[in-house]
Amino acid sequence: MEETILIHNCGRQFGAEVIKIEPPHTGDPLRVWRELDVDGTSPWFRSIGRNKKSVAIDLRKPEGRELVKKLAIKSDVLLENFKPGTLEKWSMGPADLHSHNPSLIFTRVSGYGQTGPWASRPGYASVCEAESGFRYINGYPDPQTGRLSGAPVRPNISLGDSVAGLHAAFGTVLALLSRHRQEATGSSRPIGKTVDVSIVESMLNLMEGIIPEYDRKGKIRGPSGSSVTGIVPTNAYPCRSESPAQTSPEYIVIGANGDTIYNRLMHAIGRDDLIGSEYQHNQHRVERQEEIETAISAWTRQKTPDEVIEVMNEAGVPVGRVVSVKEVVENRHILERGAVRDVNIGEWSVKMQGTFPVLDGVDSQPKWAGPDLGAHTDEVLTEDLGLTQEELGRLRQEGIIG
Repeated sequence: MEETILIHNCGRQFGAEVIKIEPPHTGDPLRVWRELDVDGTSPWFRSIGRNKKSVAIDLRKPEGRELVKKLAIKSDVLLENFKPGTLEKWSMGPADLHSHNPSLIFTRVSGYGQTGPWASRPGYASVCEAESGFRYINGYPDPQTGRLSGAPVRPNISLGDSVAGLHAAFGTVLALLSRHRQEATGSSRPIGKTVDVSIVESMLNLMEGIIPEYDRKGKIRGPSGSSVTGIVPTNAYPCRSESPAQTSPEYIVIGANGDTIYNRLMHAIGRDDLIGSEYQHNQHRVERQEEIETAISAWTRQKTPDEVIEVMNEAGVPVGRVVSVKEVVENRHILERGAVRDVNIGEWSVKMQGTFPVLDGVDSQPKWAGPDLGAHTDEVLTEDLGLTQEELGRLRQEGIIG
């Protein structure tokens, strides 16, 4: 979704003042994606738009762009994910705004980056996940070649968008630290940096050793189902269902790839015969993966998930049940940590994730849910730009603001 976000007062505890610019009348498309609440707005948007102020300005109109320019001049960061070159076409790029606000940081998110032969391509998370090589390693391998068999399996979320967002946040913090260092030393006039975030490159950062392994050993890593290539044992294992009516297995994940943890696992499931020099280190276990995985699965199939978890916890082996969102929001540990919160929206509330990471002594939890479209337009334009009620009325009548 194309958007512009302005951030200022960055020094205020964990959360800055975040102003989200949305088109009048329609707003962010996410407002009406997937499930809709009683007011016609997506609960997803209520979560993803939390702690942001919604200002409805039509960027397609010159006077609307002038308003956003004035807000940017008073801000610390301008974050945008338009197609590269769009802000420059509107005279809102770094070269245009730095003459008014030299320390303004531009955080720019796009599919392929601001430069390069593919910069002008439209790039959604799905296609960028494919072009980064990420989709190729998800699914099940061909038994003969080890390469991808059939279509890749995608996570049922827009992973590339979230990962790019994390890179944008991290890059923005680095740019703010750089600016602060310039201000502290007084060695030069602070100049705002441009943070160039590519979804493809953000996904590449998740690819661990895949590129150097190919370069040095010629290995093309393929998918591995529910395990992970070159690490044994770590997998999803079937369990006997706790419900007599359910014939399909439930699954738990066991991660026992540490040498001593592996030994504890084998002892706990009564397979001391799989402990010893031939199984001692990960490289030995990789060569015997099928034997080890078969032994673990044979044991878990006879147990319910609760029984497996009890034995694994007693043995000090990492274990977790494969659960749905229902179990997540009912999880006592999750609730006591405040990792899922109820945030009020008028007469009702919506559950959403907390704000992470947790910083000691800082209240970083959601203050309000994603606001109604244009809920803060008048507040921001009067307090930050000094517009009068008469000016707001004219702008609204002309369709420049909403």
